[in-house]
Amino acid sequence: MRQISIIDATLREDAGLSFKEKIEMVKQLEKLHVDVVEVAPITNEKVDALVLRTMATTLKKSVLACATGLTADGVETTWNAICEAAHPRLVIAAPVSSVQMEYLCHKKPAPMLQHIGELVTAAKERCADVEFAALDATRADREFLFDVVRAALAAGATTVTLCDSAGIILPDELAALVTDLLAAVPAMKDATLALECGGALHMATASAIAGVAAGASAIKVVVCGDAMPTMDSIDSVLEARGDTLGVRSGLTTVNLKHVVWQMTQWSSLKNHATNPFDNQLPGRGATAADSGESLPKDADIETVTAAITRRGYELSEEDKVNVYDEFCRVAAKKTVGPRDLDAIVASTALQVPPTYRLVSFVSNSGNIITSTACVVLEKDGQTLQGVGSGDGPIDAAILTIEKIIGHHYELDDFQIQAVTEGREAMGEALVKLRAGGRLFSGKGISTDIVGASIRAYLSALNKIVYEENA
Repeated sequence: MRQISIIDATLREDAGLSFKEKIEMVKQLEKLHVDVVEVAPITNEKVDALVLRTMATTLKKSVLACATGLTADGVETTWNAICEAAHPRLVIAAPVSSVQMEYLCHKKPAPMLQHIGELVTAAKERCADVEFAALDATRADREFLFDVVRAALAAGATTVTLCDSAGIILPDELAALVTDLLAAVPAMKDATLALECGGALHMATASAIAGVAAGASAIKVVVCGDAMPTMDSIDSVLEARGDTLGVRSGLTTVNLKHVVWQMTQWSSLKNHATNPFDNQLPGRGATAADSGESLPKDADIETVTAAITRRGYELSEEDKVNVYDEFCRVAAKKTVGPRDLDAIVASTALQVPPTYRLVSFVSNSGNIITSTACVVLEKDGQTLQGVGSGDGPIDAAILTIEKIIGHHYELDDFQIQAVTEGREAMGEALVKLRAGGRLFSGKGISTDIVGASIRAYLSALNKIVYEENA
């Protein structure tokens, strides 16, 4: 199984974030195990350099990448700003199509080829990790493009990115370009080939996947917007067809939707009129159930069922009746919103005999250690045990369960709330898993939030297993 790198360029594309939002987004991206965080080039040396130096000390595992501009001074300035990062990367982004070379740089192909080689050399003298991004590569002369790539690799580039700056290449065309490049430039076998696919035709994800299938080993993504494939869309494709393609990513998908939603709230890219992620956000879309509006207490069974269906659930006729009865009971005491509907479905619909039972669990967490969990389950009288680590005790516990059962299910939503008061308060966890295009929810209650989360996860898991066996 080939592992591809995920390069997030949200911070490069989004200029509307505050200092605090940029730092928080960097933290969240590393939490998702994004391989590379690419940021905008320096335009205001005093301000931007301060932000970059803060990011450099924040990131511990992910690469911090920044474009240098097309001057030697830009290389020096950028390097001084990110040199303290654990894993710095300098990016030489230069146009390679005839139109852009002359319009942006006022250079013909031969001088441009020499200039790129000089810039990559200058970057390599300062930083071991250098990326050459071929802007407008999909409209460049093929032979010139191959010559530029050869020159960049000879000068020390470790990553080459093909950019579909116009966003109009078709998936099969990009796959053919990747194939031709790998054949024409044998030295690429020792470097990383990345793809930056524009979204003008709304085919960025399809093109990126086609390029990966042809041999590319990295994809540039954004959290939201249509400048490039979204992280969520790429993860969904790899989850559904990664085995077929023989590729996977290192993204931590347990909390992906929640973290992506959180980052989207900061990003100004979410306001783009063609943002494909918009309808997945709370508060967006046309339905009352999805927009956060409450259902009236006198809603009939058809209205309640329709609201639940819009949230992604499929209910049997029996479950529809059970859910509606519970809705009426809850609505008599309080206003029923979307979160309440999730809890009603979790506690009422598709109640099945448990395939997996929790025997015991132990979790360790702290601010100076990696969170770990040891979980013991029982299945058909057999004891199953696993140990794992993660970003926090809940993440570690869920990843450990996945290791035990040998399968990963997409975590669509995760909620925790207190249901009693006091030091021994009971906590309730709600977990929504997606399998085969359907949602399965589970609820767990415990005085320990990790225990409540494990029980909720197992409740949803047991429903999936029951359906699959049926």
